[in-house]
Amino acid sequence: MRFAFRILLPLFLLVSSASTMTPTEARAWQEDLRFMTKEMQSTHKNLYHSITAEDFATMAQKLDAEIPSLTRAEVIVKMAKIVAAVGDGHTNIYPTRDPTIGFHRLPVEFTFFGDELYIRATQPEQRSLLGAKVLRIGSLSEEDAFAAVQTMIGHENEGGARYWAEYLLAMPEVLEALHVTSSVDEVPLILATAHGEMRATLHSSAPVEIMSGDISTLFYRIPGWVDVRDSYPGPAPLWLRDINVPFHFAHAGNVLYVQINTVADSKDETFAHFAQRVHDEIVATRPDKVAIDLRQNRGGNNTLIVPLIRGIIQSESIDRLGHLFGIIGPATFSAAQNLTDALEKYTNILLVGEPTGSKGNAYGDSRKIILPNSGITVRAAIYYWQDWLPTDKRDATVPQIPAPLTFEAYRQKIDPALEAIVRYKEQPSPK
Repeated sequence: MRFAFRILLPLFLLVSSASTMTPTEARAWQEDLRFMTKEMQSTHKNLYHSITAEDFATMAQKLDAEIPSLTRAEVIVKMAKIVAAVGDGHTNIYPTRDPTIGFHRLPVEFTFFGDELYIRATQPEQRSLLGAKVLRIGSLSEEDAFAAVQTMIGHENEGGARYWAEYLLAMPEVLEALHVTSSVDEVPLILATAHGEMRATLHSSAPVEIMSGDISTLFYRIPGWVDVRDSYPGPAPLWLRDINVPFHFAHAGNVLYVQINTVADSKDETFAHFAQRVHDEIVATRPDKVAIDLRQNRGGNNTLIVPLIRGIIQSESIDRLGHLFGIIGPATFSAAQNLTDALEKYTNILLVGEPTGSKGNAYGDSRKIILPNSGITVRAAIYYWQDWLPTDKRDATVPQIPAPLTFEAYRQKIDPALEAIVRYKEQPSPK
């Protein structure tokens, strides 16, 4: 589900994004900055795990001196950069999770397929841009624009950064504050289309929609918008049919497809009860393969995963190499990473898809810090989860069977991951 909220902002926040601060406004932001740094030091499990205390303090001092000459958006973005410099995915300031920030979005949705950025969905008026590959945003190449927004994203690997960049690159205030564009009023693009390069200029269309952090909404439909896959005949692929449902399963030939979009109880069923239903379905129908899809799962409560792991282990017909599969991707994060780690550790699963957006040894379980003047939310990680050996320096879980989602596969409603699972043949044991 997509939700948008309207709120009444403190008076000093109503200053135009293009206007610098009055002395009163500047002092309020400086107070917020000092409060933020102090609270992060006392809240975070280990604030200086990836940045030194000196560098953190230097960034804060530099911003404190700059605030009187900055716009509101520039202050927020620079504060986000300080928070992101801590270096973990649960420590952040994200406009998509805080209505107080009040940024806006463009009338298009950007999506990374691999390292290439496409316009995947648009409002009807921008239909001509649908499916175009983004070459430049404002004054920067697509790669440099991504590098710019990456500095304000708390992340553990590039996949995790790309996930959030898809949203931030469509926010005019962010683009102006990072000097990708010169104005919030116009966002120039250079695009590659089937008919050659084209130029387009986009304008802000609506406030950023606020979303939960525990389920990916990237591929959710926005009412009235068009998606690039609409031009291709046939039903949506299985992984896109019920992405707004917390968890469910369906049969696809001889594969029992289990989609878990959040590690949490739903309003109608506990996660433990669902895990038992999956086990019972395996016993009753005896599928040849089971595919557990976590690629849209942003996390939840990792204490709930044990019944699912137990149920899989007890399903002896499935917990065998070549019969149990997990689908992962850059949106797989937090408790979904913990679930991936447990499946990899305790079962005979083969992982399919793309690298996860997190890692097994990571800081998590963020707590909110509400800044007193602006009301903006800062999140700081309070626990350290160590699913892997202390010496394991990987920054992601990499699938044994790569099956990246390409733009063409998405457009044609093909699921490369599920196709790879269907095609997989059990390897003969060595003599």
